[in-house]
Amino acid sequence: MKTLDQIAAELTGYDPQALSADTVNAFLAKLVEPVTEVQQVTVFEALGRVLATDIISPISVPPHNNSAMDGYAFDGTQLSPDKGLSLKVIATALAGKAWLGTVQVGECLKIMTGAVMPPGLDTVVPQEFVTLETTPAHCITIPAGVVRPGDNLRLLGEDLLQGQPALRKGELLTPAVLGLVASLGIKTVPVLRRLKVAYFSTGNEILSLGEPPREGAVYDSNRYTVFGLLTRLGCEVIDMGVVRDEPAALQVAFEQAARQADAIITSGGVSVGEADYTKAMMKQLGDVAFWRIAMRPGRPMAVGQIFRDKLASSPYSVRASSSELESNPPGSAILFGLPGNPVAVMVTFLAFVRPALRQMMGCSASALPLLQARSLTPIRKKPGRTEYQRGIVSTAADGALQVNITGNQGSGVLSSMVQSNGLIVLHHHQGNVAAGDTVSVMMFEGVI
Repeated sequence: MKTLDQIAAELTGYDPQALSADTVNAFLAKLVEPVTEVQQVTVFEALGRVLATDIISPISVPPHNNSAMDGYAFDGTQLSPDKGLSLKVIATALAGKAWLGTVQVGECLKIMTGAVMPPGLDTVVPQEFVTLETTPAHCITIPAGVVRPGDNLRLLGEDLLQGQPALRKGELLTPAVLGLVASLGIKTVPVLRRLKVAYFSTGNEILSLGEPPREGAVYDSNRYTVFGLLTRLGCEVIDMGVVRDEPAALQVAFEQAARQADAIITSGGVSVGEADYTKAMMKQLGDVAFWRIAMRPGRPMAVGQIFRDKLASSPYSVRASSSELESNPPGSAILFGLPGNPVAVMVTFLAFVRPALRQMMGCSASALPLLQARSLTPIRKKPGRTEYQRGIVSTAADGALQVNITGNQGSGVLSSMVQSNGLIVLHHHQGNVAAGDTVSVMMFEGVI
């Protein structure tokens, strides 16, 4: 794994005191590495996991030519563009069992959706398009122009062909993917193990739920939003509670987190002017950079690696249990030190931590695209930083997307995140936005 200095040297214009959001993501993409351990799980257990190897289709889907409609199957070469076609119905083909017989010119077969198409037949006319004739009995008339040769026919292997890749390594196993796997008759799939993420809040002013209120203290909300974000992402979550601004307590927390997890997330203790125990402990245990990101909200952030082989040298070091030693081999845990304000925690997680964790999960899927919407109000914005405004996206009368800000955009106003359904992303070089201007929007649905 590269050091932070080596990564920084590869990035043009890297300045830890004025990093753009794009540079942060470029840095993290070079820092993190995907997990490699493989597990075999059933299809029912695979939702949200990441595929560890390519899956080669063992069969063709569909396994035979079949009807896409309830209707009548016949040889489409008999169709004429300017006159109808009368055919005699000789039998019925049902799904699940091949009909054995021969259909001659002037004849057709009543057929159900999914039924095997007999040899020589290539067209199905839906039953609602035909007229049943009483004289002669068991005949149909197809009006001119309602079908063309080859219509309503599903070809063997048109979905998946035997011997060809059906899914690629790194595929996120969504509900649609589970259905595809099942359609191949595959019962278990190889997946990468779940990413282990430990997190804790820091600060003497933080109250855990159940503690009585006290002057100057606030209840910890960050652990619960981070828990939700990590759980939605499919991580194995390790909650380590609230850690006081004391060297011994912080040392124990970082050691336990690094021994158990692939990544560590903290909130608080990275801003200018805060108690420096958290920063000092991060530096003591690993290779850590402290950034001032050109963004709003969420300017301060720490990123780095906590080295497991350095843990025993700390004066507050605790002996690792055998299970902790087995859970992670010697190496390092990636550290994300987030700001303390609740909205800033969520924004920095969505903008930076989530893409990095997806890369660590081994997921190859690209990030969800930003949508474009008309701003209903003017928004003040200075070029030179990326801003994330909480917004409510709706559909205008003309069918286009529109967005309005939720009001107070303070980084501690968590209620505005509850009211919003997305973030208005005002890019680094962007200036003021006028009402009616198009802006980028990161929707929460599908992300959090």
